[in-house]
Amino acid sequence: MGMLPADEQMHVISSGAAGIVPEADMRAKLAEGRPLRIKLGVDPTAPDLHLGHAVPLRKLRQFQDFGHTVVLIIGDFTALIGDPSGRSSTRPALSPEQIEENAQTYIDQAYKILDPGKTEQRRNSEWLGPLDFAQILQLTSQFTVARILERDDFQKRYREGIGISLHELLYPMAQAYDSVAIKADVELGGTDQLFNLLAGRELMEKTGMSPQVCLTLPLLEGTDGVQKMSKSYGNYIGLTDPADEMFGKVMSIPDELMVKYYRLCTTLGVDEVDALESGLADGSTHPNAAKRQLARVVVTLYHDEQAADQAEAAFDRVFKEHDIPKDVAEIEVTFAEDVHLPALLNELGLVESNGEGRRMIDQGGVKIDGHPVEPGLYDLRREAVEGRVLQVGKRRFARPISA
Repeated sequence: MGMLPADEQMHVISSGAAGIVPEADMRAKLAEGRPLRIKLGVDPTAPDLHLGHAVPLRKLRQFQDFGHTVVLIIGDFTALIGDPSGRSSTRPALSPEQIEENAQTYIDQAYKILDPGKTEQRRNSEWLGPLDFAQILQLTSQFTVARILERDDFQKRYREGIGISLHELLYPMAQAYDSVAIKADVELGGTDQLFNLLAGRELMEKTGMSPQVCLTLPLLEGTDGVQKMSKSYGNYIGLTDPADEMFGKVMSIPDELMVKYYRLCTTLGVDEVDALESGLADGSTHPNAAKRQLARVVVTLYHDEQAADQAEAAFDRVFKEHDIPKDVAEIEVTFAEDVHLPALLNELGLVESNGEGRRMIDQGGVKIDGHPVEPGLYDLRREAVEGRVLQVGKRRFARPISA
């Protein structure tokens, strides 16, 4: 079977994308009718993936379904530097053992989404490791200091007198060289990665190659609807979360995020999502029905249909049988931006001491809005707890509000 026409592919590929730079080049590459090489580089700095990490993987799968080849680059070499994107300080370097362990977990979870038969898996230590100093000097001569310092995060740190290590300035160059090494046609990344993606395009041009197209994807807000999805904000939906927990977390997202989740986190066709968006806008689709469908779709993707049935039934039991009381006591507290949860539970009178708070968290006995807090997760951002129902055991509830 031949490739679909470029316009049909563009319709799907551009859905949910933040930007395609330049769009004309993407159309031209698709019109060539050959399997393109679509690059995603991942630094194995954290092993557990959530729906936010899955956004580029879903987009890669769309390319695969059109017959293109995904080149998944595990940044085992660049992880030794640490990506400075969006960072206000230097990242700590990981040990090779940690990198290896994280990489394996990442790969196992990524193949819940990607088609292994159309995925080329590489590690950038293959080509970055053997470079000698002369070759590195040759590479660095392709970039100006002014160009590298255009990065917002570097500018900000420079202005505020926060140190920038020389090796961090080399990160965009290393990522750009990955594109040259694997002959990328398209590279995907979050909107915070555009600088790095454009560096790849620039280096390919300077080395006489057809430059890659940069496709950026929006950062996915978490269940709080405010901050980007992240473990440290306690607003994440993990790809390995149990089905009940996954269903409940999806049901807790704000209504206005639903369409974005449908576009970025599910396999529903673009036209189906467009129709759903229209239905929500004109009132012919009830938001609760749409959110239930979203929760079922997400659970089915990462578990199966039977698990989605059971998760929906469990959700109804909790909320229809009012396991969370309606009249939870609101208690005023003074919040810092970072909250030590055991201390907050103690202040609310839900536990006798900080130590008991930690024990209850580790035993899975603490919930926020009905979702269990992960063992060992003691520090959360204020947004993850303020105004939410905190529960310890079966019968102790409180809702902390700002004093």
